[in-house]
Amino acid sequence: MAEHHTGPVETGAPMDYKEHEKTYDMFIAGTKYGTMLLVVLLLAMTVGFFGGAGFLGGLFIFVFLLAIAILLLR
Repeated sequence: MAEHHTGPVETGAPMDYKEHEKTYDMFIAGTKYGTMLLVVLLLAMTVGFFGGAGFLGGLFIFVFLLAIAILLLR
């Protein structure tokens, strides 16, 4: 049947808070830059497909906006 524990069931290893903070910071940076990359890609595709700029114009806009976005997000 049920066991009755008087203390903590599992104590586990001590938490490594510095490693947790590094992982969290990497996750936030990946999310931030990944979202920025997708937004810039969609804008460049819109300019290339619907703006009449073509593939090279869309590629130029992509590289240009990507450089600006990276500088702004630092």
